[in-house]
Amino acid sequence: MNNRGRRAGGKSRGVPIGEALDKYFESHGIKRRMQQASIIPEWSQLVGPKIAQVTTPHEVLQNGTLVVSVKSAAWMQELQLMSPVIIKQLAKRGKRIKRILWRAE
Repeated sequence: MNNRGRRAGGKSRGVPIGEALDKYFESHGIKRRMQQASIIPEWSQLVGPKIAQVTTPHEVLQNGTLVVSVKSAAWMQELQLMSPVIIKQLAKRGKRIKRILWRAE
């Protein structure tokens, strides 16, 4: 039996609130969703200035799809081809998404 969080008298002393919240967020998928949502404000640092200049991230859907608008159809086509590379780059920085949905403005 795990005696972690137990006092000498056998009474539980609890778990630090931060640890409890982290476990709760992890078990309910909230931690993953927060990491995904952080892509939006960090977009330019994650993809670089060239791509950031022609794109605007909008949301990460619950199914793990990142929705991004693109300034032109030509850029959209180029970025569609680059999607696997961008997804891998995001994953390396703890931003796990399943796919990117590019939309021309």
